[in-house]
Amino acid sequence: MQLPKSTLFNRRIPKQKFYDNLSVTPELKRIFIDQISMIYWRNKIAPSTVNVADGETVTEIEVIEIRLNQPSLDKRVLQLIDKEIPYHILFLLVHQERAQAWIGYKEQGKTGKYKSGTYYHTQWQPVDKLSIKLEGLNMDAVYEGFIRQIAGDRLQDQPSDLKEAVTRDERRQKLQREIAALENKVRREKQFNIQVALNSELKRLRKELEGRE
Repeated sequence: MQLPKSTLFNRRIPKQKFYDNLSVTPELKRIFIDQISMIYWRNKIAPSTVNVADGETVTEIEVIEIRLNQPSLDKRVLQLIDKEIPYHILFLLVHQERAQAWIGYKEQGKTGKYKSGTYYHTQWQPVDKLSIKLEGLNMDAVYEGFIRQIAGDRLQDQPSDLKEAVTRDERRQKLQREIAALENKVRREKQFNIQVALNSELKRLRKELEGRE
């Protein structure tokens, strides 16, 4: 990422901070130990570090680099970090000179705390080829720009309102999962009358999906 030098933070965060000081399950602790090599807080994007105005909901965006021992990471790690750091976060996963950007759609709840929902990510690519641009006149716009760049085709041709675009994408993804599960049921089902009922539901879901694409 080509971010201004004024945003550099470059502090290493011991991964033990996350699994020793927080109530994590033994399984998640093992994931931190096995899958992660190092964690760095690379950048702080805020009106104090870049020439953008405050946002209505976004005040800062932190860039967190996670160096991996393998080319994948359990998403629960990102959810935990997102939960513990009270700002919006752009994650950079790095493994053997290849990188992947991840970001969660983070929405403010009734209590004022942010809650992460759908996560979007790029494909793995060489570190020097990963291009995420900082665009926008305020922090809300910068955050939205990051999400739309990282989401790529998933949010293309979607409403200009980010929340509505994400909601539609979530419904489309859910429909695709339901269709795949139903197709498996149809293939396994032996009784003709049940096959007919399943195919009828499958047809309805496919029609709804076509209306959203």
